[in-house]
Amino acid sequence: MVKRLKRKAYEAALEPMEAELVAMARWARVTGQRIVVLFEGRDTAGKGGAIKALAGRLNPRQCRIVALPAPSEREQSQWYFQRFVPHLPASGEVVLFDRSWYNRAGVEKVMGYASEDQVERFLREAPVFERSLVDDGMLVFKYWLTCDQEMQEERLRERLDEPLKRWKLSPVDLAARDKYQAYTDAREAMIAATHSDHAPWTLVDFNDQKLGRLTLIRDFLDRLPDTYIEPPELDFPPLGHAPLKEEFGVLKPIPAFKSA
Repeated sequence: MVKRLKRKAYEAALEPMEAELVAMARWARVTGQRIVVLFEGRDTAGKGGAIKALAGRLNPRQCRIVALPAPSEREQSQWYFQRFVPHLPASGEVVLFDRSWYNRAGVEKVMGYASEDQVERFLREAPVFERSLVDDGMLVFKYWLTCDQEMQEERLRERLDEPLKRWKLSPVDLAARDKYQAYTDAREAMIAATHSDHAPWTLVDFNDQKLGRLTLIRDFLDRLPDTYIEPPELDFPPLGHAPLKEEFGVLKPIPAFKSA
């Protein structure tokens, strides 16, 4: 059994990184920097938890999470990258893609939702598309979260047995169980074609999800320029009177929750 990082150790290591992430967001807002982070990987690898850890302390109006559904019939007739473009960051924004345009080289390829010609075209065009983003001033980070099949099976079983996680399990997830090697082959072909100096891939071991989150966030922060900017001075004068109590006229608060 994999020895996993304990929660207290994880939280102690995460806390100073959260302070750096808050400083990063302030820097992005002040400088107008646009940041794009792609989270890719196998089902159950831990994309959702990693995104939550990175975004948890940030203003959701500034840091947006994008998790697109399957394309509509109209979107299927568009240029492939078209439906992702409206979700790219504006000045000062950080956008985290929970799966991205790389679905075409992963799920769509392995599960037969895209033809070989479509996949090959995507692999040619993705570096060009990303080059245009970088040339326009965006910072682009691409992370692939890895996990062994034994760990994937354990997490799928946990989703099946745990009512609070059952919503995460779909027929597609179960159908992918016997395609573990096919996903490996697709990932290797994707990285070979789309790993570039301007938008490199970074693989992170997520067999231990807590350790994986720390590794990913530390890598992300270390690859940014110096982001420290002093917080703005805020005037906070005395209130000038005794604090007021909340008053109610038309409606009153509902009764407080009572534990059993």
